[in-house]
Amino acid sequence: MIRDITIGQYYPVDSPIHRLDPRVKLLGTLLFIISLFLFRSFLVYVVAAVFLAGVIRASKVPFRFMVKGLKAVFLLLMITVVFNLFLTPGTTLIQIWRLRITVEGVRQAVFMAIRLSFLIVGSSVMTLTTTPNHLTDGLEKGLGFLNKVHVPVHDVAMMMSIALRFIPILLEETDKIMKAQQARGADFDSGNLIQKAKSMVPLLVPLFISAFRRANDLAMAMEARGYRGGEGRTKMKPLVYKKQDKAAYLILLIYLAAMIVVGRTAPF
Repeated sequence: MIRDITIGQYYPVDSPIHRLDPRVKLLGTLLFIISLFLFRSFLVYVVAAVFLAGVIRASKVPFRFMVKGLKAVFLLLMITVVFNLFLTPGTTLIQIWRLRITVEGVRQAVFMAIRLSFLIVGSSVMTLTTTPNHLTDGLEKGLGFLNKVHVPVHDVAMMMSIALRFIPILLEETDKIMKAQQARGADFDSGNLIQKAKSMVPLLVPLFISAFRRANDLAMAMEARGYRGGEGRTKMKPLVYKKQDKAAYLILLIYLAAMIVVGRTAPF
């Protein structure tokens, strides 16, 4: 389960999506997520699925690796589906004791499952095709207008980049600690909820110690290299839009136009 989490990981390969400006990928991901919640129609999600499939194919990232992140949130996805099935009022479809499954509940549950799945996969495309350094530069450049209202954009972008970079590192560390504890006789699977919570103590304590040690090492390394924040810093490779980025924006506009047209004209 730990190895199935793909957030923060980067898949190194040469593809048109990898070569795009990070600002294009950030804005594209944001607009894609927003478009999923604007309309409630199956045809809308067909358009979104075709667009997402095309982006995944262009990224040259294996589809199995792309959807692997869904396994980590499968429980959350199922809870969301169950809650929508039984708690949405409407026309009764099936009644089990006092629990009712409504037609509107089934529709809402299917829509929510599709939205969450597309949201996770779409976000994974951005993180898998963008290095943490490029992601930081894209956030800082794209949100640069907030500097006028005294928002520390560089610091916020740096913190988000470090957090994303630490996710796969801490997951790998967790896997190593768990295997070491299991070799010493620790059992993380059997027992009731309280016993499972107690069995996590031998895992969490060394994990927190390792996380604090890595954070301290990173802070000392940044100070040793003279890092003092973003003020007055220059870029070795400044971000400049290219023809492929403008073409990507055009494709994104076509996708949004298609979503609006289909969303307003689709009968269901």
